[in-house]
Formats: sequence, C-alpha cells, structure tokens
Amino acid sequence: MSAPDEKKQTDFIRTIIAQDLARNLNDGRVVTRFPPEPNGTLHIGHAKSICLNFGVASQYPSGRCHLRFDDTNPEKEEIAYIQSIKEDVRWLGFDWGDHLYFASDYFQRLYELAEVLIKKGKAYVCSLSADEMRDYRGTLTEPGRQSPGRSREVSENLTLFQAMRAGQFADGTHTLRAKISMVSPNINMRDPTLYRIRRVHHHQTGDQWCIYPTYDYTHCISDALEGITHSLCTLEFEDHRPLYDWILDQLQEELACHPQQIEFSRLELEFTVMSKRMLTTLVTGNHVCGWDDPRLPTIAGLRRRGYSPQSIRNFCRLIGITKAPNHVEMALLENCLREDLEVNAPRAMAVLNPLRIILDNLPEDYLEEIVVANHSQNEALGTRTLVLTRELFIEREDFEETPPKGFKRLIPDGEVRLRHAYVIRCQGVLRNPKTQAIESLRCTVDTETMNKAPEGRKVKGVIHWVSAQRHCKAEIRLYDRLFNVPQPADNKAGGTFLDHLNPESLQILEDRPVEESLAAAQLGQHFQFERLGYFSPDIHDSTPGKPVFNRSVSLRDSWAKVEKKI
Repeated sequence: MSAPDEKKQTDFIRTIIAQDLARNLNDGRVVTRFPPEPNGTLHIGHAKSICLNFGVASQYPSGRCHLRFDDTNPEKEEIAYIQSIKEDVRWLGFDWGDHLYFASDYFQRLYELAEVLIKKGKAYVCSLSADEMRDYRGTLTEPGRQSPGRSREVSENLTLFQAMRAGQFADGTHTLRAKISMVSPNINMRDPTLYRIRRVHHHQTGDQWCIYPTYDYTHCISDALEGITHSLCTLEFEDHRPLYDWILDQLQEELACHPQQIEFSRLELEFTVMSKRMLTTLVTGNHVCGWDDPRLPTIAGLRRRGYSPQSIRNFCRLIGITKAPNHVEMALLENCLREDLEVNAPRAMAVLNPLRIILDNLPEDYLEEIVVANHSQNEALGTRTLVLTRELFIEREDFEETPPKGFKRLIPDGEVRLRHAYVIRCQGVLRNPKTQAIESLRCTVDTETMNKAPEGRKVKGVIHWVSAQRHCKAEIRLYDRLFNVPQPADNKAGGTFLDHLNPESLQILEDRPVEESLAAAQLGQHFQFERLGYFSPDIHDSTPGKPVFNRSVSLRDSWAKVEKKI
C-alpha cells in the first residue's frame, strides 16, 4: 500500500487517529480514502493528499486506503482522466489493492437514501431556477429566503422526485434540496442542493440516470458505505463539514458508521499555479504543451521532467501536515530531487555550448578507451567506457582569453584536467578570419597525468568533455520555472497570472554532443550531466540513437539570488 518512508511520520491527524485507536473507536479500524474527481490531471497538491491518506493507512496492520472516483458531474469527466489518475497514484508508489470504487457505484443507494430524507421531512423538491435560487440564498451578511417548494407535503415531494428520476421534467426545472435552515450563518447549510436534473451520458452508468447527486451529498454517504473511519480533506471543505455531519446524522439508522472529517491545509507552491482553472488556461491557451508539460506542477509533468517518486514523497514528508497556510518554496521541491538523484543517478558527460579543441601531439587516428565508474560512491551503478580522441568538445564557457579573477578553467598557455583523463595545455587559438570568433583551440596533452598530478605543476581546474569524433547527438531541453514571480496568482496590481510567465522557461538545444553511451538511454533513467545538472530522457520524444533529454533540475538553486531581489 505504501512505501516505507511514510511510516515514521507524525502530525496532528496521526495524533487524532492514535487517540481514536486508544479508545477503540471504530473497533480499531483505520480506513482512509483518496477521492479525486475524474475531471482533470493530478498535481503536486494531490500528491500531498495521496501520501497522507495512503501513508496513514500503511502505519497500521489492518489499515487500508481506498481509491474512489467522485464521478457525480459527467459533463466534465473522462475515462482518460481515470486512467491517468490511477497511473499517477501507482507511479508514486501506492496501491489500493481491491479497493477501487466509484461514487457512481452507489447511485441507486444514494437515490434510495434521498427518498428516505424526503419521507423524514428532511428534503424537498424546489422549482426555483438557478438564478432565483442564488437570489433566495442570501449573502454572508443577509439571511436567505425560503423557497416556495419548502412547504410542499412529503407525498408531493416524493411524487415529484420520482418523476424527476423518470425523466418527466426538463433539465434545470427542479432540484432536490435538504431542509435545514435558510438563516444559518454557514451559507452551505442554507437548504443545499442534493440532486439536479441533467441529461448527460455518464462514463460508468451510460444513460441510466437523468438526475445526478451533488458532491456534498454523495461524498459523506460514500464514505459511510465504504466504512471510512477518517475522511481527510483540505481546509476549503471545513465549512462543508456541518453539512457532511448533518446528512449522516439524518441517515444514522440507514448507515452503519459515521466517518470523521478532518481538514488540513492545501499545498501552495511558489513559482507555479495549482488552480485547476489556471492550469486549464495554460493548456488550452497553448502557453504550455499539454497537461504533462514538464513546466507544470502536474504529476504527469513532474514525471516527464524527470522527478522521481521518492523525491516527491520526501517533499510531501518534509512539508508536513498542518492547518496553517502551506506556502512552500519551489527550492524545497528541487532540493528533494537533487538529494535523491545525487545518490542514485549515474554520471555522464555532455557539452551544451561546444568549442572544439585539437590535441596536436596525438595522431589523427588516436583512440583511447577509458573505463570509469558511473558514480564515485555507488558501485552498484557500474561502469562505462569513455572514448578519448585527438579532437574533443569542451564547453565554450570553460575557456577565457582574458580570464576574470579566480577563473580556474582553461586559459591561453594554461593547464586544466579533462575529467577522468589527462592534463591538457592550451597552446593557441584559431579564429574565423571574417568574424574573428574563436573556432577552436590548439592544445597538447600530457599522457603521463592519468590519475595523477603533473610533477611540479599545480592544476586546479577540471572540465568535462566529449569526443568530437565519437559521440552521440542529442536534443537538450533546458526547463526553468514557468513564472518569474513567487506567487503569480496574487495579482494585486491588476492583470492576470499570465502576465508573469517566464519567457525563458524552455530553451531547446539541438544536436548537442553527448557521450556515446547515452545513445542507449532508457525511459525512466536519470543522469547527472557533470557540472550541468540532472537530466532524463523525454518519455514522448526520446528514442534509441536519437535521445532527447529534459533537464530535471540544475545542480544548484540558480534562483536564490533572484528571489532575494524580488
């Protein structure tokens, strides 16, 4: 059910559950659920809820967590979302076993219980239009007004509701509402809607139903029918808890249990947006390339970018579970990935801005194979073979004709070590005769310096390289933060969150030289390109022999200084 890293956590929710178990509440059972609506793609905020619900259940021998799709709004729901949600949960490392459910599984029972509420005088059929209902509802400072339908007799309400079920009325002409109070200070308790007429094809039940229950009515009953003990949800549902409890209280004779709803703060991650509406705008407005664009905080996007399940679980553990606002720095998520990949990602070399060097004291057909460890501290990652030839590529930034103070890389008549290889010396510069731009460097190599320092000389710099004659060409995608301000949705000065899009959030580099071994990179692998960051093959576009690498994260937080200026 859960990866072991969740089992040692503690927070106020786990404390409540431990106290309940000590009192033998729920007969010692712990049953949670993750209840997504199949109308969108999961994001990092959902990952927090997934880790909490599955993690809590995993702490107890008899604990279990259900995956339940709250599919009460078929207008916006799709089978594709169901499949992607299941894939995301599994990818994060969790398994619901035999406990996969749909709210639509309970449509008949929900209808029967609605009739029970009518018979108890706790629900009635309302004939107000949507606009009239909003007007009658009142405001946060003014009480609502009673619907004319509120005074209907039980028998009339029952007849009307059955006619709604039979499809005898047009969409929007009637609703079923709970009879609670139109003067409650909690606007969610002002006779909320339980059922509405909608002739919409449902992905699970087809055209069996023309009336559909609301989320608030369905959710609490679904919890009770499944024997959920602790219904964990985010703080926006705190004002809905009285309705959750009211419905279950009215049906206590019909339902075997009354789950406890507990709220926690939702995740707000800086330099991105978590609103489904805003994410939809980004996708449909072609500001990003689909729901799994690596710049989005969706789980699919994070997976495609190269985040590991372990790094996301570690992130969710570190941010914790509280009721306080949960504004988290993007740097924390990025550091969780760095910490995971630092230990588990094999090393490789790639050159993003190539400058050719020619080792003049080697013959033109020179070729030397050098076997090196894929990770200096993780022998399990094995070895690979580098190919040293007469001509190499280094990063253009690793050479300076007029070096600034403290520059420790290659300079005219200066020495530097090639990573895993020899010390080289720059003997000259070749320029384009028209532009005078540097085209290549003439160098010599000291073949006595493999794995040892040159006698009597101090060589401080080490640079990475790739053979110019034996390499693989790759497309490199450098992803950065999608927005250039920490809270793009908070537009106090006007405008919209789109005004803060980072125009440099994606840079595509074509035909860049990388080690030959990377031609066989497999989907799902991670690599540290030495001195450049962590990279992973793109799950859509990378193929054997023609790799496409996404930069998952840089080696260090390059935004730290930027954020201080904002």
